[in-house]
Amino acid sequence: MEKIKFAIIGCGRIAQRHAEHIHAFGSLIAVCDIVEEKAKQLSEKYHCKWYASAEEMLSNEKMIQVVSVCSPNGLHAKHSIQSLQAGFHVLVEKPMALTVYDCGEMIKAAEKANRRLFAIKQNRFNPPVAAVKDAIDKGIFGRIYSIQLSCFWNRNKDYYENSWKGTKTLDGGTLFTQFSHFIDLLYWMMGDVKRAYALTGNFAHEGIIEFEDTGAIALEFYSGVIGTINYTVNSYKKNMEGSLTIFAEKGTVKIGGQYLNELEYQCIEDFEFKDLPEGKGPNNYGNYVGSMSNHDKVYQNLIDVLQNGTSISTNSFEGLKTVEIIDKIYQSAKQLNP
Repeated sequence: MEKIKFAIIGCGRIAQRHAEHIHAFGSLIAVCDIVEEKAKQLSEKYHCKWYASAEEMLSNEKMIQVVSVCSPNGLHAKHSIQSLQAGFHVLVEKPMALTVYDCGEMIKAAEKANRRLFAIKQNRFNPPVAAVKDAIDKGIFGRIYSIQLSCFWNRNKDYYENSWKGTKTLDGGTLFTQFSHFIDLLYWMMGDVKRAYALTGNFAHEGIIEFEDTGAIALEFYSGVIGTINYTVNSYKKNMEGSLTIFAEKGTVKIGGQYLNELEYQCIEDFEFKDLPEGKGPNNYGNYVGSMSNHDKVYQNLIDVLQNGTSISTNSFEGLKTVEIIDKIYQSAKQLNP
């Protein structure tokens, strides 16, 4: 079967990861970035065309089938809609967009163009995460009582320097750029959030970022489950952990490690998780590291969907729901931190 042809909008750090997997699973035809040097470098590495604008690339490259949107968060909606209207499927990096409205417009554009809109949520593929989700679905835990999410990472001044990161318009907030994958897992495992109560503050990044670097949140899910999120990018010098703990009628389990990559604790009635495959390492960007690197599984799923009609791993509705939950948290923070 002929390889699927891709293009990339935005040639920053995460685009390198996308290009690597596109090269492995498909064909990279073109890339674009408003910083021409970035586009040139990526095009030279993968022997493809480069453009200085998305508009020019989308109007000239009619052979491509999928556009991977790797631009700053605040441009995801614009670039996704442009690509869908040009007749291409879209794979958009997290977060899907910065507003619920924009997510809705993206979904409508995909429906109107009869094209697929894929949202990236690679943490769903972490072996312990997938195993716990499967156990929840099978009723092994019985009634779920509560869930606790801890995200303790480090993002220093250098991370935000000379970058769109840290700005309200293009970054959006710490929950969007650092921890939207984790919010997605709460929705995936527990369902939708009814109410959020949030306290946030900027303690170590005043004058560096335009939003919070720390938050403490209480959640009420429509299912009746209650949850908490404690997050910060002030962990001294390096990332400390990303963990998810579930308390339920028939068991307790904690997924931990720095990137939700280890099963740290389990005590479950007549059940035990055994022989889980080892997960991949995190995305490494030199001076800091991000979430688990499961983009290969994202691309495998995309190709299976388009070529074999299999089910999508993360649909655009779920991408919207993640943004909606983050919006509820930030709206609460505004009310409680006037």
